[in-house]
Amino acid sequence: MSVALDGFDVKLLAALQANAALTNADLGEVIGLSASQVSRRRARLEEAGVIRGYRAALEPEALGLMVTAYVGVTLGAHSKENARKFRDMVKAMPEVQEAHTLTGDVDYMLKIVAPDLKALSRIINDDLLPQEAVHHVRSSIAMDTLKDDNLLPLG
Repeated sequence: MSVALDGFDVKLLAALQANAALTNADLGEVIGLSASQVSRRRARLEEAGVIRGYRAALEPEALGLMVTAYVGVTLGAHSKENARKFRDMVKAMPEVQEAHTLTGDVDYMLKIVAPDLKALSRIINDDLLPQEAVHHVRSSIAMDTLKDDNLLPLG
């Protein structure tokens, strides 16, 4: 479901993506509207679900999370119940930063952060593999991150 956006909305979203801590007055100066106009637009975009939330971008390594892995998971039995159990488990795991359902050889791709390889091994061997629905797990360790801004193209 797409929401109609005008030029001010796009500028507002771009400014918020760059710095979600900006006040409505600051945003107004950036995009050329009053703080009250920004407030109304912001509220409308939040209610429409265009703005999902606000959060700080944290540096994983500064918090001791030195390993990022992409873990492909293939389920053995594709029932609605197995898929629901797997989704619920993944949603409850704070180490899982992203989880996607895929087409192709794997059913799910998980982005996992961990302090070290031993912790990653525990997550895979103690949390993922024991799930009765999980048939196969394949992990790839990120050696370096070239881009991690998660900014949507608003052009």
